[in-house]
Amino acid sequence: MNPRIVLAVLLSAIFPCFIGIVNLSGASDSIPDSGTSAKSLARLLEEHYRHPRTLRAVFLERYSEGLKLARIESGTVYFKRPGRMRWEYDSPEKKLFLADGKTVWFYVPYDHTVTKAPARESSDWRTPLALLTGKVELSRLCSRVDLVEQKGVPATHAILRCLPKGEKQTPSPAQAASSQTPGPAGDVDFTEVLLEVDKSNGELARIEIRQPGQIELEYRFGSWQEDPPLADSMFQFQIPIGVAVVDGAALSEGPK
Repeated sequence: MNPRIVLAVLLSAIFPCFIGIVNLSGASDSIPDSGTSAKSLARLLEEHYRHPRTLRAVFLERYSEGLKLARIESGTVYFKRPGRMRWEYDSPEKKLFLADGKTVWFYVPYDHTVTKAPARESSDWRTPLALLTGKVELSRLCSRVDLVEQKGVPATHAILRCLPKGEKQTPSPAQAASSQTPGPAGDVDFTEVLLEVDKSNGELARIEIRQPGQIELEYRFGSWQEDPPLADSMFQFQIPIGVAVVDGAALSEGPK
């Protein structure tokens, strides 16, 4: 499946669609911790996003392989309970990634195609950002959560590191070939996930997913708004006339 669909088990295991943030109350208690400070920061993150019914933020997405910067994109993201989100890409080209709670859609106007797949089968890292919707627990994805230091991080922020849980698997050739945007699925190999959090209020500033082969996928967030008025129609995808619909679930299965 399109990787844009494990940025919804973390964000759907760390962020499944990113609204109602991670249900960290249970998660933070069940994850081994190097100290109470990591648990405290996780709880602060949870509390910050526990009550808002809707969220809005600007984002910057960066994908790199080793020293090679492959892509930088930006736009605006919206979240609405239960489990809905809308990623509007403005630069360098218009794109739309939408999760309506049951189905995820990835629409590229330039290509005149839209890929759809059941939300539960989505492998996109944005799907766990529904970790902001209260559907995800860090304990589902992380064997351990601790605090780490990183250069360039403001003194008012701290970094939570999630180490993978369970056996790792690599995507099939069919999955790799069909992926339009890099990003691990819930069952795809990753080495660690970093979450940059504002220590004063628990606001999420950044998520960085690291995969084998020095592959990194990073999302930076800014200008968060809580409970902006968002119509339900924003999270309902209407297939434009003349646009081809691709079954993402069938692509992820590969040839039989």
